[in-house]
Amino acid sequence: MRQIVLDTETTGLSWEKGNRVVEIGCVELVERRPTGRTFQRYLKPDCAFEPGAQEVTGLSLEFLADKPIMQDVVDEFLDFIRGAELIIHNAAFDVGFLDAELSRCGAHYGRLSEHAVVFDTLSLARERFPGQRNSLDALCKRFDVDNSHRDFHGALLDAQLLADVYLALTSGQGDLGFSLPQDDRRGAVARTPADVALVVARVRCASAEDEALHRARLERIAKVAGHSLWPLAAADAPALPA
Repeated sequence: MRQIVLDTETTGLSWEKGNRVVEIGCVELVERRPTGRTFQRYLKPDCAFEPGAQEVTGLSLEFLADKPIMQDVVDEFLDFIRGAELIIHNAAFDVGFLDAELSRCGAHYGRLSEHAVVFDTLSLARERFPGQRNSLDALCKRFDVDNSHRDFHGALLDAQLLADVYLALTSGQGDLGFSLPQDDRRGAVARTPADVALVVARVRCASAEDEALHRARLERIAKVAGHSLWPLAAADAPALPA
């Protein structure tokens, strides 16, 4: 299963008011493991930042002046995400902006949902933790994902943090190492064969809550795609030949 954890940074909060995407960051997971492939581009907008947005992102029009526009990178971006499941926090925000950008690039690009299935981690977090704060920062704190190096909102950095949060949110799987500083991250990922031999696999049985979340997710996939390749319950599975 191929998944792309995605985040964007923008000049403001509303694409309807003409705000634009100024950064796209993506992290690729295959079978819930990072492949090391990422996609990150800064984009030159044709509008100014709204008050406060520049301070949040740490970006400026001067920095973005020589960066490509969306039309220059749209094909590369769509090639990277095509056919994957997009993991996005507060997906309506990012999808609205990206759909607007695709529309500006040409009607033949369609909408984001025509290229990939979208999974919203904010909706899942609200189901699991109703009435609590479920921002990315709040979830990092809840799942002990270190975001102390997050001085500004950066699309690639936030996608890396969200990858750790997503795995913890969906299965309790530990930190991928994205939350570590760069130097420590290399040490955490690089292992010699002898080191790997010492790793002991632990089997975690699904709880009733996990099974309910899994079923709800399959139902969402089936609703978006029109069908699901996976049966919703063991009783729905086809009988194996004798």
